Amino acid sequence: MIILIAYFASEVYFNISSRNAIAQVYKYGARGEQVKQIQTKLKQWGYYKNSVDGIYGYNTYLSVKSFQKSNGLKVDGLAGNQTLEAIGIVPSKSTASGTASSKNVTNNNDVALVARLINGEARGEPYEGQVAVGATILNRTRDARFPSTIAGVIYQPGAFTAIVDGQINAEMAESSTRAARDALNGWDPSGGAVFYFNPATSTNKWILSRQLIKVIGKHRFCS
Repeated sequence: MIILIAYFASEVYFNISSRNAIAQVYKYGARGEQVKQIQTKLKQWGYYKNSVDGIYGYNTYLSVKSFQKSNGLKVDGLAGNQTLEAIGIVPSKSTASGTASSKNVTNNNDVALVARLINGEARGEPYEGQVAVGATILNRTRDARFPSTIAGVIYQPGAFTAIVDGQINAEMAESSTRAARDALNGWDPSGGAVFYFNPATSTNKWILSRQLIKVIGKHRFCS
């Protein structure tokens, strides 16, 4: 155990992007306020049961791995950019000209994340339907029944099939990114929906009871 702890502690590092940003990758042995944020978020999700002490110890490491496994992420126990975004923490970005504005950082992260979800859930659907899936995500962030962040909505356990079956990591179609931008810019073809499903594949009886707003392609969008 002592050798294992020494090994993990020796691997705490900063992953420096060659083109875009400086982003911390937290591992076993890391300490600080960011680790407290990670522990707090994991505790909110029910993955971390111990005290929020700002120390990336063995329990935090195991909690991160459990979260990653449940949400279709690479299970390595590292709290890097993708895991931080999934937990609901926007990684800090800085450039040679100074720190990028938080609005731009959030928008860039949101576009990529919404695009991946659209790609996993609605590839092959009409373009309007792809935008509608993105709009549904945004509608949930404004609904008290759901998490208030895009990452929180997308990675809410069991919320989207693409997370469960790994389709969120499928090869990206160009239309998915365009659809994400259109949804984030305010286009909502869903008519304010917070649910959608494919009646040909859905086995959830509860979702069939939701009030229908609109049908686009194979998806029914509901309130």
